[in-house]
Amino acid sequence: MNLYPLLPLRDIVVFPGMVVPLFVGREKSVAALEAAMAGNKDIFLLAQLDPGCDDPDRDDLYDTGVIASVLQLLKLPDGTVRVLVEGRDRAVLEGLREETTTHGAMLVAQVEPQEAVVAESTEISAMMRSVVDQFAEYAKLSKKLPQDAGGQLGDIEDAGKLADSVAANLAAKVADKQAVLSETDPMKRLEMVLSFMEGELGVLQVERKIRGRVKRQMEKTQREYYLNEQLKAIQSELGGGDGEEANEIAELQEKIDTLKLSKEAKAKATAELKKLKTMQPMSAEATVIRNYLDVLLGLPWGKRSKLKKDIPAAQAVLDADHYALDKVKDRIVEYLAVQARTNKLKGPILCLVGPPGVGKTSLGKSIAKATGRQFVRQSLGGVRDEAEIRGHRRTYIGSLPGKIVTNLKKAGTANPLFLLDEIDKLGQDFRGDPASALLEVLDPEQNAKFQDHYLELDFDLSDVMFVCTANSLNLPQPLLDRMEIIRLEGYTEDEKVEIAERHLVRKQVEAHGLKKGEFTLETEALRDLIRYYTREAGVRTLEREVARLARKSLRQILEGKTKSVTITPENLSDFAGVRKFRHGVSDEENQVGAVTGLAWTEVGGELLTIESVTVPGKGAVKTTGKLGEVMSESVQMAFSFVKARSPAYGIRPSIFNRKDLHIHLPEGAVPKDGPSAGIGMVTAMVSTLTGIPVRAEVAMTGEVTLRGRVLAIGGLKEKLLAALRGGIKTVLIPEENRKDLAEIPANIKEGLEIVPVSHVDEVLARALSSVPQAIEWTEADDLASQPTAPAGATGAAPTAH
Repeated sequence: MNLYPLLPLRDIVVFPGMVVPLFVGREKSVAALEAAMAGNKDIFLLAQLDPGCDDPDRDDLYDTGVIASVLQLLKLPDGTVRVLVEGRDRAVLEGLREETTTHGAMLVAQVEPQEAVVAESTEISAMMRSVVDQFAEYAKLSKKLPQDAGGQLGDIEDAGKLADSVAANLAAKVADKQAVLSETDPMKRLEMVLSFMEGELGVLQVERKIRGRVKRQMEKTQREYYLNEQLKAIQSELGGGDGEEANEIAELQEKIDTLKLSKEAKAKATAELKKLKTMQPMSAEATVIRNYLDVLLGLPWGKRSKLKKDIPAAQAVLDADHYALDKVKDRIVEYLAVQARTNKLKGPILCLVGPPGVGKTSLGKSIAKATGRQFVRQSLGGVRDEAEIRGHRRTYIGSLPGKIVTNLKKAGTANPLFLLDEIDKLGQDFRGDPASALLEVLDPEQNAKFQDHYLELDFDLSDVMFVCTANSLNLPQPLLDRMEIIRLEGYTEDEKVEIAERHLVRKQVEAHGLKKGEFTLETEALRDLIRYYTREAGVRTLEREVARLARKSLRQILEGKTKSVTITPENLSDFAGVRKFRHGVSDEENQVGAVTGLAWTEVGGELLTIESVTVPGKGAVKTTGKLGEVMSESVQMAFSFVKARSPAYGIRPSIFNRKDLHIHLPEGAVPKDGPSAGIGMVTAMVSTLTGIPVRAEVAMTGEVTLRGRVLAIGGLKEKLLAALRGGIKTVLIPEENRKDLAEIPANIKEGLEIVPVSHVDEVLARALSSVPQAIEWTEADDLASQPTAPAGATGAAPTAH
């Protein structure tokens, strides 16, 4: 047993024959070194199990270490010691104790030296050669070893020394190196180091491949950078530019890298930019590509507005912006509620249908405001070219993207509210059908991949909320099928008064610069303005009339004639001029052959006067007033019905042998068509032929059949509004339309007596001032009513001359 000062080692294993520099800083370790220098300079080096342990004991140390000689010792200014040691012999730790000497406390190890085992055989020689060759390969790949390190090992003839030398130079773990140190059999040590080298070689080869790939990539990048700089310099010389084109290309590249483009769009933009780099900046093709990239990169890829989901707040916004229209607002709020819950826009497209001036466009703005979306409007009136929707192909000179893509670029978000205004005014000619192009835009199942001809890329429109407006449903059926129709029929007189007082008057006062108190419009004067100066379903003309009052009032104030103006029913004509319309019954007294009908037009309901007279003739019927084909057929059918039932209505059938009927609808320049004037035609004919006047306060609408049945009609609310505006008291409607009365506002039903009828007899009983009395008419009466034959006219055969 031998005693040696102990120097515990961290993260290193020293092998016999290995010269290693060490830095020592622990007090016990420094004391052990000083004791060794004071003695025979021998010290025992032993690796720690845990490198973090500052004061190791027996359990913290490995069993096998190396007896080494201290070759050099140097004390540094910071108190640490630099020492150079050389490993000599293996030894096994037998015991450990702490001693205090003049140099301080230190650890003393009791060790048992191990004699070196010498082994010689053909197998060992072959193994040694393999280890040397493997190590030479390892040295080539490892940057920590000199390139000729493998050649120096060829001079070692002892197997054990060769294994120790190789293990000392390997970048292996402490535990692996300690295992080699603990092994006494040279053959096993050679096998162990060979195994370690094979593992390290695999890692080093992978590292080498990675380094090579990175190096090639860097060389390629540097080469491209160099060539691009040369290209820029050449282009600058040729074009005389100052590098602005290069800056533009750099900006485009930055946009491509930063925008959230789709995979397809990014590939397309990169390819186009690559082509642009190789082109002359002033060439026509470069301008086309630059414009294309501006459009493509200007679209809102991945940009979305934060949507509001507060349904009460949305209702409050709609109520503040629009009076009445309760049914419409309820439908819109229901639609928004579904979108807020599902967070999707899959579903029908809203289409607001109504006369001009009822607030369709402003309702679209309110929806955008209520939901927090950007508002985009595109008028489709007069659009005839399909390219206006889908864009032109880039092969054409001056090609542009379609209106859908252009407006999305203006909006700056991918989920705006897109209002397609006047969709019923779309045209169609040899350039294509824009209504058919809209099918893809307005179809929730297709518009997720909308493709503009200019872009030639799929763009997602599924987040866009489309709202359409129209005055009528004169649209292709496939387009109608994709939209949910919401009707805005028009306003009653009371609703117009409220709208004017809440919105229109205040708006015009602000627009004309009138101060508070300078302009006052009394409610009764406003009501007279609506009755006698406007006749419309909306409020657009009413707004113009209010603006006229404001202008004239402002002029009087600026001329110094007055300080403030109050419009009353008495002075209304001084500001608004002569009354344009008569409010009330058009004919104050009952007249024969004059019936008030009700018609639906694109601008709302209208009163339709039907006049009838008899003239000498042979039982024909003549029509004037620019009647359409359907209305002309309705006249013929009514005439046939009256002729067939003439005795029941007190009409002698013989009158048709000597009289013609003339039916006229005034305002002959205005085209008129539709079947709903049928009962009005019958009433006018019966009144003319019987001489019984028609009640002036009664209006009617309904289609008639040859059997006298009254069939249902459309546009009931608009027609009732027209009757109310015209001062009508009683309205006759088809019995089948009774169910529609549930949707008619209460103030309309209170202002009118609405009478559902199912047969012409009920109509005549209500419309005529007295009920026609039936007469008896026989076949003898028919013969008696035939005109007498002229003298000399007999049934004999003609005389031959």
